[in-house]
Amino acid sequence: MQAATFRTAVVRVPNGPDSIEIIDVPVAEPGPGQVRVAIAAATVNPTDLGVAAGFFHAIGMVEQPEHTGLGWEFAGVVDAAGPDADVAVGTRVAGLVVGFDRDYGTYAERIVVAATDVAPVPDDLDLVAATTVPLNGSAAAHAVDLLGDAPAGAARLLVTGAAGAVGANVAVLARERGWQVTGLARGGDEEFVRGLGADFTTRAEPGWDAVVDPAQLNDQALGLVRDGGAYVGLRPGLGPAAERGISVASVVTASDRARIADLLARAAAGDLPARVHAVVGLDRAADAHRATAQGGLRGRYVICP
Repeated sequence: MQAATFRTAVVRVPNGPDSIEIIDVPVAEPGPGQVRVAIAAATVNPTDLGVAAGFFHAIGMVEQPEHTGLGWEFAGVVDAAGPDADVAVGTRVAGLVVGFDRDYGTYAERIVVAATDVAPVPDDLDLVAATTVPLNGSAAAHAVDLLGDAPAGAARLLVTGAAGAVGANVAVLARERGWQVTGLARGGDEEFVRGLGADFTTRAEPGWDAVVDPAQLNDQALGLVRDGGAYVGLRPGLGPAAERGISVASVVTASDRARIADLLARAAAGDLPARVHAVVGLDRAADAHRATAQGGLRGRYVICP
């Protein structure tokens, strides 16, 4: 009897979108405390482009001998649960798998993960929209945690890329911590950014109390922070060097079930944006990478295997 398999997107020799392959791998049963999820949707994020391009191989974060998987976020339905897993078969869930050195990721028909790495998706949130929440929402929430509550009299915060998936969430969450948020984005994004409750600009002058930099402007964004202010980036070890007494911090992505559950609930309620640019099949993962690399998307490509 032939073993059951499922399809997944991987990279053997990274060279951009053309190096993405779809392969069959054996279906695994979940072990203790694990669940297997039939994936309904997986988000294409800029990090995935870096994996396919070999960026993370080059800096020593990928050492898979045969191939490495793509994708961090997913949403789907639990189709098997191991002993002591506290998530029932049939539960709609979304989750986040962290790290680069994996033989397959979330661009797949199935995935086995710790039950603690998934959170239930509210009934009134579509699984395609839900898959855009775990990574982007968690990154935004951690960025705001690094900022903390706004200091009295020094609460002017600039968010670069404020119309993007992470930046839009930062704009909402930072306002709740007392920050006076201004979003830096293109002119066509003004209505959306102001709809988040933020002020808007297409060109920022120096002097901000803090900058969160989802657009990864790095040194340019650091130059907008006043002396003694704060800068928060998205890539640990790859941001600008501290200067002028500015505190420099970077988001470290982690899976936090309680946080993801809260973010999903808030997205379902309409408090946080969960935007989808387009939905494509697994066979079009390379096309989604090419389109994402061009930039300017308002919402993510989502792969539905």
